[in-house]
Amino acid sequence: MGLEGNRVAVSFIGGGNMARSLIGGLLTSGTSAAQLHVAEPVEALRAALSQDFHVNTHAEATSAAALGQVWVMAVKPQVMKSVCASLSELAKARRPLVISIAAGITTAQIAAWLGSSTAIVRTMPNTPALLGAGITGLFANADASDADRTTADQLLQAAGPTVWVDDESLMDAVTAVSGSGPAYVFLLAQAMLEAGIREGLDAAQAQALANQTILGAARMLTESGDSAEVLRQRVTSPNGTTQAAIESFQSEHFEDIVARAVHAARLRGAALSAAND
Repeated sequence: MGLEGNRVAVSFIGGGNMARSLIGGLLTSGTSAAQLHVAEPVEALRAALSQDFHVNTHAEATSAAALGQVWVMAVKPQVMKSVCASLSELAKARRPLVISIAAGITTAQIAAWLGSSTAIVRTMPNTPALLGAGITGLFANADASDADRTTADQLLQAAGPTVWVDDESLMDAVTAVSGSGPAYVFLLAQAMLEAGIREGLDAAQAQALANQTILGAARMLTESGDSAEVLRQRVTSPNGTTQAAIESFQSEHFEDIVARAVHAARLRGAALSAAND
């Protein structure tokens, strides 16, 4: 199974923002709109999907799923169990590849709710996927073939690069680092903006400086080929302004603060999974 040549019909169960980002990426990469089906219960959202992407839209999950070889489960974690239950008979008949983008839901839970041995790939994209600049962590269960993994990888690469893990428990760490990670950067940007205002800049000046600095630094991280540590050392002149700021951060144990935050996010991801049993 693969997406090349538009041979595979993909059914999105849920038509929210992340589904829209994947649909847009697939269309840009050459997938035919005719091969994409989207189940979305909200009429206004269905109309927008049809107008924006010209894909096939359905009010019922079963209607869309019946036409797809790949099911992308793009519903909220709280409703995943009931949605899977509604699709269980169809899953037994069609044996689809199921790709989940629901946070905190394990492949074992999905398989149990569908009631059959099913090829399942659990994924964790992040919100920059909406711009085609995301990154996605993936884990495949034992029922997923190499071809299934390739299909899932191709589909998620529509939103940006992919990283595979072999231990599903690491998906909570993926969530803590990249799934929740954009919010950490937004918090830093907000703090830099507010600090700039306190130092005398107006709000527009501070925002422009903070936002573009983060954008430029991110590009250096992804394009230079150097590690974050090397890049930091390169811009930290001895006894200079950057060193003063870095020493202030480290005197407050900045690295420990980040480590505790990521750990807290990982624990919360595990708790969400347990809560959905």
